[in-house]
Amino acid sequence: METNEAFMERKNADFSKKELIPLKDVGRKGKYYFEREAWTFMPQHNLSNKVFCIERLKRVDIKGETSHPDLKIGDIEYRFGYYIVGKIGIAKDKWWWGQSCPLIPVKDFKKLIQKAEDEGTILA
Repeated sequence: METNEAFMERKNADFSKKELIPLKDVGRKGKYYFEREAWTFMPQHNLSNKVFCIERLKRVDIKGETSHPDLKIGDIEYRFGYYIVGKIGIAKDKWWWGQSCPLIPVKDFKKLIQKAEDEGTILA
């Protein structure tokens, strides 16, 4: 199985490709497209098969009918998430995007925010 260090190295290379990220509008009739401007990865201190991620995203396009007219092209937003090694089905023994909100120990939360600030992912 791929270590968290190897996984983070691979994802850094993937994220560097600058592909657009499509996200569905809550009304399901439109989409927002984002560029990933910066990101930070960090493994959980007591769980080696979990890696947190903070991404700085810039909205670059809006298509279709959207539910939020105040959201504009050029807006910056942050996405907090995690990857974890799956335990069942097609995800078994593979790094997989977490399907729910991230739970993070306080020790790691402070360290992750500081790391993201130090790396320039979080803008002051």
